[in-house]
Amino acid sequence: MYKNKSQLLFRRLYLIVVDIISIILSFFLSAFIAYDGSMELSFLKYTYFFIPILLIGSLFFFIIMKLYDSLWSYASINELLNVIIASICSSILYCILCLLIPVHPPISTIFLYLLLLLVFIGGSRFGYRFVRLYASRHYLFGRSDDNESKVMIVGAGSAGEKILRETLVSTKLHKKVVCFIDDDATKHNRRIHNVPIAGGRNEILTQVEKYKIDEIYVALPSIDDKETSKILNICKETKCKIKKLPGMYQFLNDEITLEKLKDVEVQDLLGRDPVQVNLKEIMGYVKDKVVMVTGGGGSIGSELCRQIAASNPKQLIIVDIYENNAYNIQLELQHKYPNLNLETMIASVRDAVKINDLFAYYHPDIVYHAAAHKHVPLMEDAPHEAIKNNVFGTYNVVKASHTYGVKKFILISTDKAVNPTNIMGASKRLCEMVVQSYNKISKTEFVAVRFGNVLGSNGSVIPLFKKQIKEGGPITITHPDIIRYFMTIPEAVSLVLQAGAYAKGGEIFVLDMGKPVKILDMARNLIKLSGLEPDVDIKIEFIGLRPGEKLYEEMLMKEEGMKTTPNKMIHIGQPIQLPDDFFDQLEDLRQSAFDEDSDIRKDVQYMVDTYHYDENTTHGVKNKG
Repeated sequence: MYKNKSQLLFRRLYLIVVDIISIILSFFLSAFIAYDGSMELSFLKYTYFFIPILLIGSLFFFIIMKLYDSLWSYASINELLNVIIASICSSILYCILCLLIPVHPPISTIFLYLLLLLVFIGGSRFGYRFVRLYASRHYLFGRSDDNESKVMIVGAGSAGEKILRETLVSTKLHKKVVCFIDDDATKHNRRIHNVPIAGGRNEILTQVEKYKIDEIYVALPSIDDKETSKILNICKETKCKIKKLPGMYQFLNDEITLEKLKDVEVQDLLGRDPVQVNLKEIMGYVKDKVVMVTGGGGSIGSELCRQIAASNPKQLIIVDIYENNAYNIQLELQHKYPNLNLETMIASVRDAVKINDLFAYYHPDIVYHAAAHKHVPLMEDAPHEAIKNNVFGTYNVVKASHTYGVKKFILISTDKAVNPTNIMGASKRLCEMVVQSYNKISKTEFVAVRFGNVLGSNGSVIPLFKKQIKEGGPITITHPDIIRYFMTIPEAVSLVLQAGAYAKGGEIFVLDMGKPVKILDMARNLIKLSGLEPDVDIKIEFIGLRPGEKLYEEMLMKEEGMKTTPNKMIHIGQPIQLPDDFFDQLEDLRQSAFDEDSDIRKDVQYMVDTYHYDENTTHGVKNKG
C-alpha cells in the first residue's frame, strides 16, 4: 500500500496533526455550546493546564487503539469500535481534568466533547473510505463501465460480503458485483451494500442471463464438498469464469480476498466424500523415524514427502534420479519446515550398489517406494525399460531394505496390476510379487498399496486436456466409453500413510477410489469450466484405444479376496500363492530384459499368468540391440 517508510511516516504525522486540531476544536466548541455561545472566561483561563494534558493523554489512547496503524481505505466495524473506545477514553480524561480545577463546567460539556471528537476523529478517517466507495460506484478514478466484469457471488454470508467489499473499495479490480445467490429464503429480495440477493441456486442460470454475468465467485466455506459440487455443476452450464474460496481455513484466518479465490478444477465437480484418516496413527509410526521416499520428486512421492514432513520424522531422505523434481520438493520442504532433518540424494533405483550405500549410511526405518515408470503407451514401446526400472529397481530397494533391517516397506502400486493388459501393469504386478515373496523370508513388513489414477499427476489426462483446450483443441480421447477411478494426490497419499499403520506384512492394500468417472464427461466439464462449449468451441476427437489400454480398470483380482480395515476406504487383498522358483524366474527375466529380448512379453506372461497382450504387437522391437 505504501511505497516506502517516509510515505508511511508522512501519513501518520498527517493524522496526528488532524487529531490535535480535532481535540482542540472539540474542547473549545463543546465549551462554547455548553455556555450558550458565550465563553466563560473563568473556565477558559485554565486552558494552559487542560490542553497539554488532554492532547498528550488523548494521543496516547489513540496510539494504544492503533488509530495510526489501520488501512482506512478498508476500515470496518473493528476500526469504528477503536475510534469510539479511544474517544471515550479521551472524554474520561477530560472529565477527570474538569474535577481538578476550581471552576467546573456543565456536565453537558463532557458529552458534547465526546460527540464532537467522534465526529472529527471518525470523520477524518471514514470520510476517506466513503469517498473511495462513492468513487468506485460512480466509475471515477479512471474506471469504466465497459471494462468491468460483472460478478455473481454465490453465498450471501460473511465470506461473500467481504469479497463484495473488496470490489467496492478497490480502484484496480475492474469488477462489479451485480447480484448474490443464496439458498436461505429469508435473505431473498434483500440487499448487501445495495447489491440484491436474487434467489437460490435454482436461479443461477436465470440471473446469469438477466445480469449478463461474466464471473461467478462461490463463497461457501462452510458447506461440504457434495453440496459445493452440486452448485458448481450448475455454474459450469454457464459460460462464466468460475472461482471458489478453497475452504473454511481461509474464512477462520480472515484470509478472504479475491487473491485467495482459486479456479474451479474438474475434481471440484465430482462431489466425493472427504477422505478421513487417523492422523494419530500416522504420526505414531512415522514420528521420530528415519523415512526414505524413492521417487520422492514425483507426483505421489513429493506429496508423500509433504505429509511425512508434517508428521515430525527423525529424518526424511528423498531419493530421485530427476534432479529438478528433487530440487523443487527440497526447496519447498526447507521453506515450510526449516527444522526438518532433510537429505536429498540423486540416485537411480536401478543402481544396486548406490542403493546399498544409501541404506548402509542412513539405515531408514520406513521406506516408501514410489520410483517407477508409469506411462502406459511409452512402456508398451519400451518394455525392457519398464522391467529394468520397475521390477529390478524395486528388487534392489527390497533387498536393501531386508539387508539393513528396515521395519516397514510400502510399495506404491496401481490398479493396472490387476489382470494387466499392458507391460506397465504387468511390471507393477511383478513388483507386488517381489514384495510378497520377500515378506515371507524377512523381518521387514513388506506391503503394497494399490490405487487408481490421481487427478493432476504428471502424465495424467487433466493436464493434457488443459493444454489441448489452451491450444484451441481438439481434445483427444481414446474411446467414448472409457472410464477411470480417480482420487486427488493428497487423498491417495493420506490413505497410503494410513495403510502403512495397518501393515503387518504381506498385504496388498486396495484403496476405495469411489465411483468411476467417464473420461468423456471429464473432458466436457473441463471445456465448460473454461467458459467454452464442447463440440462447438472445442472439438472432441476419439482416437481409439492405445496398445495395452483397457476401457476400465479393476482394483482387485478375484482370487485375492477382500478384508476390511478400520478405515472403510482401505481394504486388504490376501496374498496369492507364488511359485517356489519365483526368484529363479526373476533372474531369467533379468537376463531377457538386459539382453533386449524381443520375446520379453512371453517371459512376463509366464510369471504373471493374468497378463494378456496382443501377440501380434510389434511394440518392443524398438529397444532391441
